[in-house]
Amino acid sequence: MKNDPLLEPESVAVVGASRSAGKVGHTILANLLRSRFPGAVIPVNPSAESILDLPCYASLEAYGKPVDLCIVVVPFAAVPDAVSDAVRAGAGAVIVITAGFKEVGEAGAEAERRIAEQCRAARVRLLGPNCLGVINTHRPMDASFAKKFPERGAISFISQSGALMSAILDTAAERRLGLSKLISIGNKADLDETDLLTALAGDETTRVIVGYLESIANGNAFIKAAERTASRKPVVIFKSGVTRAGVQAASSHTGSLAGADIAYGAAFKRAGVIRADTFEAMFDFSTAFAMQPLPAGNRVAVITNAGGPGIMAADAVEGAGMTMAELDRAASDALKALLPPAASVANPIDVLGDADAERYAAALKTALEDPGVDACVVLLTPQAVTEPAATAQAIADRASREKPILVSFMGGEDVGEARRLLTAAGVPDYPSPERAIASLKAMCEYNAWLRRPPRVVTRFPVNRRRVERIIRRHVRTRQWQVGEAFAKDILRAYDFTVPPGDAAATSGDAVEQAEKIGYPVAMKIMSPDIVHKSDIGGVRLNLASPEEVRDAFDLMMMRIRQAVPSASITGVYIEKMCGRGREVILGMTRDPQFGPMLMFGLGGIFVEVMKDVTFHIAPITADEAMQMLESTKSFALLKGVRGQRSVDLSAIAEALQRISQLATDFDCIAEMDINPFIVGRVGEDSVAADARIRLKETKTPSRR
Repeated sequence: MKNDPLLEPESVAVVGASRSAGKVGHTILANLLRSRFPGAVIPVNPSAESILDLPCYASLEAYGKPVDLCIVVVPFAAVPDAVSDAVRAGAGAVIVITAGFKEVGEAGAEAERRIAEQCRAARVRLLGPNCLGVINTHRPMDASFAKKFPERGAISFISQSGALMSAILDTAAERRLGLSKLISIGNKADLDETDLLTALAGDETTRVIVGYLESIANGNAFIKAAERTASRKPVVIFKSGVTRAGVQAASSHTGSLAGADIAYGAAFKRAGVIRADTFEAMFDFSTAFAMQPLPAGNRVAVITNAGGPGIMAADAVEGAGMTMAELDRAASDALKALLPPAASVANPIDVLGDADAERYAAALKTALEDPGVDACVVLLTPQAVTEPAATAQAIADRASREKPILVSFMGGEDVGEARRLLTAAGVPDYPSPERAIASLKAMCEYNAWLRRPPRVVTRFPVNRRRVERIIRRHVRTRQWQVGEAFAKDILRAYDFTVPPGDAAATSGDAVEQAEKIGYPVAMKIMSPDIVHKSDIGGVRLNLASPEEVRDAFDLMMMRIRQAVPSASITGVYIEKMCGRGREVILGMTRDPQFGPMLMFGLGGIFVEVMKDVTFHIAPITADEAMQMLESTKSFALLKGVRGQRSVDLSAIAEALQRISQLATDFDCIAEMDINPFIVGRVGEDSVAADARIRLKETKTPSRR
C-alpha cells in the first residue's frame, strides 16, 4: 500500500482547519501532529495566518504545491468548492468529514452525487462524506477527529459508523490491543467496503480485517472481493440491521423464510467471511485471529483449576460442534507423573485449586505435545493460592506457533495484571470459557473454509429454449405467477422427474385425464390468483375412481368460488400420485443484493413450525449442495435413524444444483419452490410433486 494517497500520503491538507480547540477542524490538525505524521501538514483557512505553529494558507492554490490527501471539514454549502479545489491541487484522495448529505434527504443526496461524480471524473478517490476519517498506526497518521490514537498492531477496522469507530478505539485502548488501520467509510459516495477489502488484502501490516457494516453497496462485487481477501487473511464482519422490517412480502415458502439477515449470512458463508453477531464477538474473534495460529483440526484440550469452569468449557466445545480431544497414553502417563494424585488427567485436565504456575506450565506443555490435540483452552479462577500473573507468564512462555492457545482468566481485579501480561505476549484472554470457545470455533470454521476443495460448478445439459418460450408467454400476458403445469414444464426442461399430469377444464376432462394417467391421482386447482392451493381446499389426493374425480372436481369448484369469488379459475391439474418417500422442500428466492439464494429443508412441520432450513448463494457446487443438507438439524432423518435406510442424498444435492443453474440462467425468476420433492432410496426416482414459480415484473425475459 506504499504511495497510497489515502492511507500512505506524503502530504495532508486540512481544508477548514480551525484555531479553536474543540472544533473538528482543529482536532484533525492536532491529531495529525500528535500522531507524529512524518509528511507535510497544510492547514487551509483564509482567516488565519498560523494554526498550532504551522503556517496556514488561504487556499490550496495559495499553498502552490501538490497535495496527496485533502481532508474537507468545511460547512455543507462550501464542500463542493473545497472538493473542486482539491481536484485542481492534484489530490489523489479526498476525505469529506462534513455531514448533511444523503443521510438527511434528497437535496443532500444530490449534492453527494455531484461531488462523487467530480472525483470519479478526475480519478480522485473520495472517502465519506459524513465520516470520522482515517488512522494508520504504521505510517503513522491520525487523519481523524477521534480522541485516541491506538498502539501499533495487526488488526485493521472498516466502520460504517464513525461513532462505533470511536468505541472501537476506546475498547482497544482498554484491552491494550494494537491496531493497524481504521477507516470510517461514512456514506460511501465512492469508496466502499469492497474497495477497502481489496486494498487491505494486500497490506503487509494487516493480519486481520474487521468490519462494522450496516449495508453493502454491491452484493456480487462484495462476495468476489471478500472471497479473494479471505483466501489471504481472515475477514470478520459485524453486520447490523438484521430484522425483516421493510422486506417485501413473499409468496413462496422460500421467500417468506428468507430475509435480509439470512441473505447476508449466506453471502458471508460463501465468501469465507467470519460473522460476528455482537460487538464483543467482533473483538473476541479478531483478537484470536491476530494473535494465534489457526488450529489444524477441532480437537480441543481444556486445562482448568476448577471443575465447574471445566464442565462449562466442555459443554461449549461440544455445543460448538468441536471435539474434546482424547489424550494419548503418553500424555496421560506424563500428566499422572506431573500432577497430584487427586488431579484429573482426562480432558478437561483439572490441575486442582492449589495449582501454581509451574503445574499449569507442565500440563500445557504435555497437552500441546499430544498429536491428538489441535488447540488448548486454559482456564483459571483466582483462588487463595493461585498465581494469576505468574501463570500468565508461564503460559506466554510456552505459547506455540503451531497450535493455538486461548485463555479465560475468570474474575476481575485479581486477574487484571495477568490479562495485561497475556495480551502483551499475544495470548488472547476472555472473561468466560464460552467466549474463548466461540472464538476457537470461528478459527476452526475459517480454517475449514481455507481447505475447501476448489469450486467447480457443474453445468447440466438442459433445454433452455423451452423455458424461454414459457417465460416469454407469461411476460407477454403479464402473468407473473407461473401455473403448476407450466412450472413443471420448466422443471422437465431442466431434467427433473415430474409425475405424469395435464390440465382439465371440466369434470369430464378430469376423468379423461385420470383414466389416461391411471389411478390413484391428485387434483389441484389452477388459478393465477391462488398461490397456496391447499389453504383453501384446492388440493385433493388419492382419488381412485371416476366417481371420486367428478365429486372432487365439483366440490372443489364450489368451495373455491365461495372462498375466493374474484379468482380466475382455468380448471384443475390432474396428476399421477407419487410413490412413498421422504418429503423435502427445495427453493430459490432472489435477493436484491446477492442474487439467487437457494433453500433446502425437510417438508411438513420442519418447514412450517421449526423452520429448519438452510440457504446458500447460487451458483453452488456439488460439495456446497451436500453441505446444505448436512447443516440442517434434521439431516439425521435423511441419513436414516434407528435402522431406517438413507434416502438418496445425491439426488437432493443434484436437484439443488439444477435449481441453481435455472436461477442463474434466468434472472427474471424471482422465486420458486418445489414442495414437496419426494426422495426415495438410492436407485429410486426422486420426484418434483408440486412446483411454484413467480417471475419478476419485467417487460421481457432476461437470459444470461
